[in-house]
Amino acid sequence: MKTNSRMRDCWDALNFVCCVEFWRMAVFWTLALVCSYLQLFSRGFFFRISHSYPRCSPPLPTPSSISKTNAPTRPICIIMGVCHPSFIPLLFTFLLPYPLLYPPLMLQATSGLGAASAHALSREGFHVVLGGRSSYLLSKTVEEIRKQNADAHLKAFQIDLSCFQSIMNFKNALEQWLSDSNMHPSVQVLINNAGIFATSCRFTNEGYDQMMGTNYIGAFALTNLLLPLLRSSPVPSRIVNVTSFTHRCVSGTQVDEETLAGKYFSRSKQYPCAHIYEYSKFCLLLFSYELHRRLYLKDKSCKVSVLYVFLNAVDPGVVETNIMREVPSCLSQLAFMVLRLLGLLQSPENGVESIVDATLAPPESSGEYFFGGRGRTVNSSKLSYDRELAEKLWTSSYKLFIESQLVSKDIS
Repeated sequence: MKTNSRMRDCWDALNFVCCVEFWRMAVFWTLALVCSYLQLFSRGFFFRISHSYPRCSPPLPTPSSISKTNAPTRPICIIMGVCHPSFIPLLFTFLLPYPLLYPPLMLQATSGLGAASAHALSREGFHVVLGGRSSYLLSKTVEEIRKQNADAHLKAFQIDLSCFQSIMNFKNALEQWLSDSNMHPSVQVLINNAGIFATSCRFTNEGYDQMMGTNYIGAFALTNLLLPLLRSSPVPSRIVNVTSFTHRCVSGTQVDEETLAGKYFSRSKQYPCAHIYEYSKFCLLLFSYELHRRLYLKDKSCKVSVLYVFLNAVDPGVVETNIMREVPSCLSQLAFMVLRLLGLLQSPENGVESIVDATLAPPESSGEYFFGGRGRTVNSSKLSYDRELAEKLWTSSYKLFIESQLVSKDIS
């Protein structure tokens, strides 16, 4: 039985090695990663330029900002989807400071990186709300966190980031929970880190490519649905989007509805898994910069709560998680071994540092691209700063968002 399994794994590995996508990952992704590290080290060693931000404590509310202060002022962090690392890594997180007073931080994390984020943020004193597809895995993750941190404040929700109806149900459940718990109806920090890598074509209930739906469209929908809660925060709120160095491999692209939905890629004879992953992370980054301009820059002179919303993009580098679960195991293990020998592979505990850096960075860090830990930042690809392309992406994404809302209303 084991022999047959190994033979099948070797055959799958051979087929994968013979495809274009494998060599794109092996060559272009490696070059993209090296490019990020070269930029990071050249700034420090050759130009003596320090682009880093310190970690700050979550801002506490002033007596005038809230009407009821009968709850303890413990920072609240809602993390949606922190599960045992037996599923594809999905992560999106909200951070809120102050249990029973403000809403938590939410993080979709069904991977080692997501679980590590939950551990780290709970140690920072946040009330962490976990969300994921499996109630069993959620319970297991909550149990593991409490074993290491008995003082952790945790709450769990079920959610599928690739399904718009599930995102809507989560939003409604969150608002109901905030109301029932007598918390302030607001969110302080939202962290989107959706990341699945699929080697075969699959579609969501809305007809989108599953990788695009999970990695980008779901994050866009979730962010827009939660913007009212972010805007209503009496203290500075934050959005952190976790992207990838693979965005550097995108040299030119379309951002129309058909491409975003993945229908354009489905026309290929062979599923272009590497291209779609790069594209989904590039869209998330492009969306991040456009959101920064709309929320932090354009409204900076207005005396409204949206001034408190600031946004960062995070790239944790290469982290040893279960995201390559669909790649033949012998190839993924070989890749991890080589990266470990080169010193480029990080454990989830180390890889999460950039996420925590961005979560606790000061407001003036809005619009920065965090990479390498210790609060350091680098420049993303030149194409990611294209404002015209970002505006087109926003328009196309919003059309898909409205269509999903209409379909959801018809179903309900």
